[in-house]
Amino acid sequence: MLTRQSLTDKRRELNMIALIVAYTRNRVIGNEGCIPWRIKGEQRRFRELTTGNIVVMGRRSYEEIGRPLPNRTTIVVSGTKVFEAENCYTVKSLSEAIALAQEIAPDQHIYISGGARLYEEAVPLVEKMYITEIEAEIPGDTYFPKFDECCFNKEINERVEGEIDFTYVTYTRK
Repeated sequence: MLTRQSLTDKRRELNMIALIVAYTRNRVIGNEGCIPWRIKGEQRRFRELTTGNIVVMGRRSYEEIGRPLPNRTTIVVSGTKVFEAENCYTVKSLSEAIALAQEIAPDQHIYISGGARLYEEAVPLVEKMYITEIEAEIPGDTYFPKFDECCFNKEINERVEGEIDFTYVTYTRK
């Protein structure tokens, strides 16, 4: 079983583990298996951070996208399906995903990118959380888990104004 301490010991020589998410004021991340918004420019940070690295996602998140992300290694966590494509692997747990990522690309960062269950499991393990705070309440059925903000330093990186405003925030574990 993965613990924060066992990961910290390994991290001294291996890749950073982070999560990346966009959520609304009411912490919505999804609705009926899809992202319930389309906001121009909102995914720019995701692309910038994850390109050239490893993205770990759950089966439903992968199925919404429908293919491995370009210029990244994709690891899908699924207990029910196996996905086969170039630069795409399937494992049964988050701990298997992290172990595989550290084995195949120890010089690349690992970004956990959804869904809710993986986020809940990942929050205690990650060094950083890259969060896009969408400044609206949007209905949904899937939420980002609450976390203890006291365990992190919060840095506001950029506020973007538009049809729906959003802010890029980085939480770094203390």
